[in-house]
Amino acid sequence: MPKLTVDGIEVEVPAGATVLQACEAAGKEIPRFCYHERLSIAGNCRMCLVEVKPGPPKPQASCALPAADKQEIRTDSPMVKKAREGVMEFLLINHPLDCPICDQGGECDLQDQSVAYGRGFSRYAENKRAVTDKYMGPIVKTTMTRCIQCTRCVRFADEVAGVPDIGALYRGENMQITSYLEHAVASELSGNVVDLCPVGALTSKPYAFEARPWELKKTVAIDVMDAVGTNIRLDSRGRQVLRALPRINEDVNEEWAHDKTRHNVDGLVRARLDRPFVRRGGKLVEATWAEAFEAIRAVNAGWSVAAIAGDLLDAETMYAAKALMHSMGSDLLEGRQTGLVYDATNIAAVNFNTGIAGIETADVILLVGTNVRWEAPLVNTRIRKAIKKGAKVFAIGPEVDLTYKVEWLGNDLGLLAKLPKVVKDAFASAQRPALILGGGGLGAGAQGATLALVEPLGLVRDGWNGYNVLHMAASRMAGLMLGYAQPGGLADIVAQAPKLLFLLGADEVAADRFPNSFKVFIGHHGDKGAAMADVVLPAAAYSEKPGTYVNIEGRVQRGDRAVFPPGDAREDWAILRALSEVLGHKLPFDSFDALRAAMAGEVPALGQEGLAQYEWAPPSLDASASGPCGYPIKDFYLTNAICRASPTMQRCSAELVHGQSFAEAAE
Repeated sequence: MPKLTVDGIEVEVPAGATVLQACEAAGKEIPRFCYHERLSIAGNCRMCLVEVKPGPPKPQASCALPAADKQEIRTDSPMVKKAREGVMEFLLINHPLDCPICDQGGECDLQDQSVAYGRGFSRYAENKRAVTDKYMGPIVKTTMTRCIQCTRCVRFADEVAGVPDIGALYRGENMQITSYLEHAVASELSGNVVDLCPVGALTSKPYAFEARPWELKKTVAIDVMDAVGTNIRLDSRGRQVLRALPRINEDVNEEWAHDKTRHNVDGLVRARLDRPFVRRGGKLVEATWAEAFEAIRAVNAGWSVAAIAGDLLDAETMYAAKALMHSMGSDLLEGRQTGLVYDATNIAAVNFNTGIAGIETADVILLVGTNVRWEAPLVNTRIRKAIKKGAKVFAIGPEVDLTYKVEWLGNDLGLLAKLPKVVKDAFASAQRPALILGGGGLGAGAQGATLALVEPLGLVRDGWNGYNVLHMAASRMAGLMLGYAQPGGLADIVAQAPKLLFLLGADEVAADRFPNSFKVFIGHHGDKGAAMADVVLPAAAYSEKPGTYVNIEGRVQRGDRAVFPPGDAREDWAILRALSEVLGHKLPFDSFDALRAAMAGEVPALGQEGLAQYEWAPPSLDASASGPCGYPIKDFYLTNAICRASPTMQRCSAELVHGQSFAEAAE
């Protein structure tokens, strides 16, 4: 490990570290534009110049210089100061300096570093160059005259997203960054280039001219668009969430978020339920809370009552509904609203056991019935990292572009019983083998067949469990922990034909499954669930309530409330608590904290944030599986009620999934 001094401070860094990393280890701030910790080194901007001895008597780019023994680094010498001022002066030669109208204002690296490391004047008096704006799709807005050619966006698209749609044209002063043929960037991760851009060249198109960062209240939250549990920050002003940004969590999402996470927020204020409705004469009409509760009480269902949980629910809502069902003498609870059936008696057997971060250390991966790119884009980026380290990936299912090399074995689940020799040989020599069973495989009944492969493929060994199930719903793991899983799935509840059915944000249930049930929809959007309900009770969206969520790897996480629900809408647990009193089955908690404490008392794992541990005790299931499987997600951008209400997600779906073209107005 090299030892060197930085401004007189001795530091020791790992072999292969750069001088920039050594400077940061010594507590020194090094300005940079092109360098990013998660991207390859480009050495474009030259802002990170330092003085190095022994070496030539000139400043050197610290991002691309390997740290070596006995180096003496100066970050604050007159030479370094003058060099950085010169670099900044060159960077600003063609920059338009339009900060007052730039969406990056207040969050701009160029602003910050020009003040900290630049001169207070410019000697350049020539005309600045201008660059035409490029079209990059419905997510990314471009003002390419501001671009300083750091190429972060190019490297991200190629290395992380795996969609090399962004590149550079021409050379020198004429260089321009553009998308391929100026088409929309065909990646579900394209919004991350906005965060990466150190200037205002790439900004968020849906957020354009909406707010300044100092106007916004920032709230810690958990994303519910998939089951990864992306850590996000909701930025709100007044009673509206204006944007969602990722927070850094190395174990979950690193610092990325997919486009659905970032841009579903405009759906939070559209098609909202803000008052109760009761169906009279075949039509839903406005009602008071008392009238809605009385209509439910009048059903006189007795014990014939059931609850179906939707995909976006927090654990507290599901626990409150479960407590109400039990007080009414029913245990008919189900969270797999589309009809999936699998054994959930052992949570470890339906868990992502390698962990999200752990899958990038796997050396052989078998995908079974999963389009990882759409079901969990941030797991897909981890698999890309595993491949860069030499991992092999095999897959059973319909062929799709996963952005990396995959050896497709065919679309017949019968292959699980007779894997090709090349697969067996790869797993036999693997140190960290992994299998990922997705929604398509689960839906086609492949759980038993994949569990039967655990021993032959050596998936479980000391310090490693490579058996993974990839869920798609944010509420799924918490629901399984709380018992929202009938042995026969949704069909068990259909067979019971309950007189009273609670749809807890469940918009994906087929309308004809419960023709004779009195349906109560507790949710936040006027979508499919509200359309078939007899009583609609307006609830809070994920941004409007605190909540506990469990991601695919069993990690318990909590989010806070960013804004309040609109109109007469209330938090889900409060609705259930008030309704329980009317029904004569009063729930034993009067506050959210009391509810959370009661939930933790019943399921201790839900009471503490962090990665829960589950004992590996898989059930013995029928190992036969045959026939083709399909992928459950047909349109990545329209998977839930919030997305379907979002104009941005509708535009993304039309353009990126269905190939519709949009004419841009000339300005």
